Formats: sequence, structure tokens, C-alpha cells
Amino acid sequence: MSTVGFIGSGNIGSTVARLAVAAGYDVVLSNSRGPETLADLVAELGPKARAATPAEAARAGDLVVVSVPLHAYRSVPAAPLAGKPVLDTNNYYPERDGRVAALDDGSATTSGLLAEHLGGAHVVKAFNNIYFPDLASLARPAGAADRTALPIAADDADAKAAAVAFLDAIGYDAVDAGPLADSWRQERDTPVYVQPYREGPASAEKVRAALAEAKRS
Repeated sequence: MSTVGFIGSGNIGSTVARLAVAAGYDVVLSNSRGPETLADLVAELGPKARAATPAEAARAGDLVVVSVPLHAYRSVPAAPLAGKPVLDTNNYYPERDGRVAALDDGSATTSGLLAEHLGGAHVVKAFNNIYFPDLASLARPAGAADRTALPIAADDADAKAAAVAFLDAIGYDAVDAGPLADSWRQERDTPVYVQPYREGPASAEKVRAALAEAKRS
């Protein structure tokens, strides 16, 4: 199994980390407050987990999950992520992040902004449209009749394949939502955002239909 780095270890990041450890991955956790603040989470996760700085987590991960507030995306270290698949879980909350004109007018997407900042990394939009308790509870083995599907969007085919394999390993199917330019279809206030998973596990067909229904305001 490979190593998954985490830049941001809040509700989504820590939930994905728990699923990754359960699936046999090593995880390297980080946040903006320092490795010592992650001692309890590392102790919970056991010997396959350790805490580090964001730059160290970025270097250690074969795949890296970025789960920081949008207003902090420029703090994500770019150089150690070059060439790596980076799963971006972010959403835009103006009340938290302030207004971002390019998101308000639809000329950019949240993951597109991160990709522009990182430059050489291969960004994949993932995990942003599911509430973290659902993410924790809906994981199922491959082939399970009630397995949940999650949308992913990316420009790089290899990064998208790495994301599909990771989701499969931790208990989820993936639905290809297209390139990063189309990742708005799974952002906040779209049909696939949060609600389907409160109605029970979402099948791939259900996710595809919700993506197709999305409209830009």
C-alpha cells in the first residue's frame, strides 16, 4: 500500500484518513497549527499514522488530500506536490472565505484556483459533496449492492485513475464528472451536493443524473 498525505485534518480530512488507515494505507497528517496538535488523532489511528508539517505531508504522500478552507488555498505548498495526484475537497463559503469574484461570476472553479496555485500538481475534485458523517458511515466493500458513488473531476487521466483506485480501496465507487472546468457541477448548492447521501447510498446513476441537472446561477 502507498502513503496518503493530508494537508488539513479537519472533519473531511480526518474522516478520509480513518478510511485510508482501515484500508491499509499509511497516512501523514498535517494542519496549520502544528504536528503536536494532531497527537490525539495519530494515537487513534495507530502505527500507520504520523503527524508532520504540510510540506512534509506533501513530500511523503504518493497521493495527497488537500482539505483546507478556500481562503487558505494559497498556503498549500506547491513544490513538493509537483507531478502528484492531489484530491481537493474544498467548497466556497463566502461567509467564511470572503467574496471571490471569479467564483461569483462563474469564470473559475474552486479546484481550478487550487490547480492554478499548485502549477505542476494534478488536481482532482473529490469528497467535497458529501457530509463527513455520511462519508464515515457509507463506505462499503467493492460490489456491495448499496455501495455509494462519489463524483470526481480532473484534467489528468492518470490522476483521475489514481483517485478512482483510492476511492475504491476505501469503500466508494467513483463517477467521472469531467474536467476541472466542469467541477462546478459538484460544488455547493448543486443537486449532487450533500442531499443524495441523506436519502441513502447514492448509486452511480443517481450521481450522473444530479450532475446533469446542475445549472450555473
